[in-house]
Amino acid sequence: MRVYVLLFNVGTDNEGIHTLKLKEDGRNIVLMFESEDDATRYGLMLEAQDFMTPAVECMETEEIEEFCQDADYDCVMVPAGTLFLPPEETVAEMDWSPDETRSPSPSAASEFSDAELERIRRRLEGLL
Repeated sequence: MRVYVLLFNVGTDNEGIHTLKLKEDGRNIVLMFESEDDATRYGLMLEAQDFMTPAVECMETEEIEEFCQDADYDCVMVPAGTLFLPPEETVAEMDWSPDETRSPSPSAASEFSDAELERIRRRLEGLL
């Protein structure tokens, strides 16, 4: 299955993937969108929050899951038609810098509390 993820600086040595970061345990979550339109909409909402413009990239689900396993990240499927909103808060300091010339670890763009994550999980499960 093919999914859509948000990447920054595509094709450079400084490529990064958009993640959400849990406040409590610091876990990073990669969003895998079933719909390109939903991923694009989410990217535009990030940009509206003064975040750098992401590129929407189509990838195989297995490739993202393998990346997440190697990076010790989690991944979440966002079903098509879901209006997924970026959190209002972003991390104060990212693990990744858009200006770095070396290959950094992927960024953590946003944080969720456990309550916010649980609310999102319930909304996503309700769509299935």
